[in-house]
Amino acid sequence: MTAPLDLLGLRTVIYPAPDLAAARAWWVELLGVEPYFDEDFYVGFTVAGYELALWPAADPADGALTYWGVRDVPAAVERAVAAGATVHTPPQEVGGGIVTALTRTPGGVLLGLIDNPHFRLPEQP
Repeated sequence: MTAPLDLLGLRTVIYPAPDLAAARAWWVELLGVEPYFDEDFYVGFTVAGYELALWPAADPADGALTYWGVRDVPAAVERAVAAGATVHTPPQEVGGGIVTALTRTPGGVLLGLIDNPHFRLPEQP
């Protein structure tokens, strides 16, 4: 048996947003805050210390993309593949030292993996 995948906790949820302007407006109204990152290719909000993002390139058929924190994205992808997943999006640096990847589980859902050196767990009340 190989070592289990060491997930550090949830980090990011990305919602497909084919109409990014409409999705942005809806989330701003719902959350009552402006995004911290707002570009035509990605919109990101900070919600309770976590990231809620909108991505126009995401396929709505895949649903929301959930990214779990890991220390080493390439190693985590290798572990997932060894357990039967396939690579959907290989590890890549997406800016600011953040590395992400997507694998598709044997059940067909996407598993997002992320190493975000800027992430800090939110303070608990």
